[in-house]
Amino acid sequence: MTQSSTVLPYGRKAGSTATAARTEDGTATAARTEDDVEALRAEVECLRRQNSDLQGRLRTHPAIALAQGILIERYGLPEPDQAFALMRHVSQRANIKLHQLADALNHIPGPDTDARLWFPRRVPATPPPLHDVDMELDGGANQGAVLGAALRRVLTIAGTDMGNVQLADRSGLRMEKHTGLTREFTDFFAFVDGPTTSCSQAAADQEQVTVRDVATAEMFDEDSRRTILEAGSRACHSVPIIDGQSVRGMVSSHHARPLAGFSRPQLQALEATGQAVGRWLTWHHDTVIHDALEELHGLARTTR
Repeated sequence: MTQSSTVLPYGRKAGSTATAARTEDGTATAARTEDDVEALRAEVECLRRQNSDLQGRLRTHPAIALAQGILIERYGLPEPDQAFALMRHVSQRANIKLHQLADALNHIPGPDTDARLWFPRRVPATPPPLHDVDMELDGGANQGAVLGAALRRVLTIAGTDMGNVQLADRSGLRMEKHTGLTREFTDFFAFVDGPTTSCSQAAADQEQVTVRDVATAEMFDEDSRRTILEAGSRACHSVPIIDGQSVRGMVSSHHARPLAGFSRPQLQALEATGQAVGRWLTWHHDTVIHDALEELHGLARTTR
C-alpha cells in the first residue's frame, strides 16, 4: 500500500508554511508593539510638556492677577482685561517678560496719588561693562541676549557644551536659558525651590559649588540625581550671578564625565563673569524695568 505524500516546492521543508505564517504574524505584532511604544512615548512627552506649562502658569498667574488688581484699584480701570492689556503692551515694548513686570508692580512702592511721574528723582544710568562676556550687536539692553552670552562664556571656561542659566525670583530659581540638556531635565528643573541641588546650595552659600560626581554626591534627592544622570551629566558646577549684595541667579555647567575640579584661573574667570552679569541685572532692574513701570503709570493715568 502506497502512502500519500505531499509535494513541496524546491527548498521548502514540511511545516515551513506554518512557520512563515507565524513569522509574518510575529513581525506584524512586533511592528504594532513598536508603534504602541512610540505612541506611548509621544503621549508621555506631551503630558510632560503640559505639566511643565501648567506649573509655570500656577507660579506666574497669582502675581499677574495681583498686578491687575493693583492697576484696577490705583487707576480706576474698569476691568481686569484692560489692566492685562496694558501690562502686556508695556512688557512687549520694554522687551521684558510679563511676570517680571507684574512682580515689580507688586513689590515696588507705588507713585504718589495723582503724581505725573512714578520715579521723579531717578537719575538715568548707563549699563555696567560686561568685560569678557561677548555680546552680539544691539544686545546690550536685552536680558535674554546677556544671559545667553553669559552661558556661552561659562561653558567656554568650563570646557563643556551643556549648561543652563536660572534667575532668582521670590520663591527660588527659574530656568531662563539652557543648551545641550534634555527636555525632561529642563522641565524637571524649570523651577528650583528646594535645597537638594548644587544651584540651590550655591545660591544659599553665595559661592561656587562643584559636584565632582553626581552619582555619589549626597546633596541630591534621588529624583534630581536620576534626571541629571539621564540627561548625560555626570558632574556639574554652579556659579552665582551676584551683584555684591544678593544672588540674582545662577549659571551652571554640566559635564559628561566626573570632574577633578577647576584651576584657580578658571574659578576666578567664572567668578568675574557671575559678578559682571549680576551688576548688569541690577542695572536692568533699576533702569529698564523702572522705565517700564513709568510707562505703565503714564498709560494707566490717561486710560482711566
